[in-house]
Amino acid sequence: MEDRRSFLTQLIDALRKSLDDTFNVFGTDEAALEQLVATGVTQLLVSLILITIFVTAYLVVRKILSALISRFKWGAQLQGPLVIGLRYMFFLLTALAIMAQLGVQPELLTAAARAAIIALLFYLAWALVTRVLLTLLERYDLDRSIEQLLRNVVSVVIVAIGIVTVLSQFGVDILAVVAGLGIVGLAVGFAAQSTLSNFIAGITLLIERPFRIGDWVRINDQEGKVMRIALRTTWLRTRDNIFTMIPNDSVASADIINYSTEGPVRIRIPVGIAYKESIKAARAAIMPVLEAHERVLHEEGMQPRVVATELGDSSVNLVAIYWVAPELFDVQPGISAQLLEGIKEALDAAGIEIPFPHLQLFIDDAKGLKPVLQPLYPVEKAER
Repeated sequence: MEDRRSFLTQLIDALRKSLDDTFNVFGTDEAALEQLVATGVTQLLVSLILITIFVTAYLVVRKILSALISRFKWGAQLQGPLVIGLRYMFFLLTALAIMAQLGVQPELLTAAARAAIIALLFYLAWALVTRVLLTLLERYDLDRSIEQLLRNVVSVVIVAIGIVTVLSQFGVDILAVVAGLGIVGLAVGFAAQSTLSNFIAGITLLIERPFRIGDWVRINDQEGKVMRIALRTTWLRTRDNIFTMIPNDSVASADIINYSTEGPVRIRIPVGIAYKESIKAARAAIMPVLEAHERVLHEEGMQPRVVATELGDSSVNLVAIYWVAPELFDVQPGISAQLLEGIKEALDAAGIEIPFPHLQLFIDDAKGLKPVLQPLYPVEKAER
């Protein structure tokens, strides 16, 4: 038993000596170590007490604020900024109190408090400007892409000015920073000319608005539904659900066909019938197919019809015309395929021939073919 106690005593002494040697490397004696530990524990306890006090005060004020909002019916639009501002102020007070009891210099505390209040003011300004901007955009029914562009520009401007103002509270030379950013921006501008070109083209597209989000367009050889108009690229979704991103610089200089901007779209289906058939009979067979389809429009001036367009080499060429809503243009090929199948069945049922291209050859006095044709078609010699 005594041997075990002796072993534990030696182990504790060795551990204590190892710790003393470790702290002696940093020039800290035992008394200083004990004072450092005591100071650290005291500051930790004070910090926990301060956090508890401020959290309790925040919860009490939050309940009072919720009661006032519910009583006076201020609404969710005002409740959100008030709660965020209240939370921010209590967090700021807690941080300043903890920094003060940790021995931070008063000048730094003053600068931090000013910077935090300025940041809060810029946040409130951003929220107010964004709210007013959204109200104006809804009133004038502007495009969602314009809304996103203006919000991004306003956010960047307010954040940039806010950062500069906050840094000035800590004695940072703003002029030097701005000059340095100008030189860096000039170098980046030369290195990213293509990106800047796409950026400027994106702003031009958002201002001129040759198309909007949701429109079905053809840009050069690309066709699809506009899903997004970013500052650098325009996103299209094809009928095969494939996304295509086209640089705005290419879009701004391309030939753009917008199928959706003017409302319903007229579609043509070519049909050929034999010369011996009646156009009226073919029209009577095709019209029920067009009128029966649920996605074909029948509004005034947009009724389906069948017209003759050309007397071709082998057929009388007709065109079946129908209208579809602009939001259905992405499924238009499927509608045309269904109608074409129905037209074929209707013409077959009516006994109307759909010809295929063919040529009829007439040969006059072809003496060179006589050795070939004479055995097939013998002609008796005239009697002398």
